[in-house]
Amino acid sequence: MTLTIADPVRHTMQQIVSWFAQGFEHATESDRLAGLSDADVEALAEDCGLSTHQLMALVKAGPHAADEMPAMMRALNIDPAEVEYRMRRVFRDMQITCAQCSSKDTCRNHLRNGQAEQSFVDYCGNADTLNALRANPELLVEA
Repeated sequence: MTLTIADPVRHTMQQIVSWFAQGFEHATESDRLAGLSDADVEALAEDCGLSTHQLMALVKAGPHAADEMPAMMRALNIDPAEVEYRMRRVFRDMQITCAQCSSKDTCRNHLRNGQAEQSFVDYCGNADTLNALRANPELLVEA
């Protein structure tokens, strides 16, 4: 098998896309990203639909940076799997917003204490999207 210049970029892109799809599971994306040229990082970010800054911030945030998002969705009676299946891009954008959130402690506390449904609009960067998803009966958890 002959490797081309594009193969390391393609491999890293597949890893990053898989990272999004698997709830930001990763091993050494930071190391792999650091090994790429600036042009390759820019191309990778563009392929992922992100700015270079966003890509770097997401990789730096780590594998569990958006764990609160599906928990919040479930607290609001939204089926995360259904949203991911039907609205992949929206789901990914919500993961990015969640991963970059500065209200993690508040969110976790409210989720843990059952207060999230009453207060998420006060701190959640995904509040508008979550409310829109709640309005779609096809995306709700069946009772």
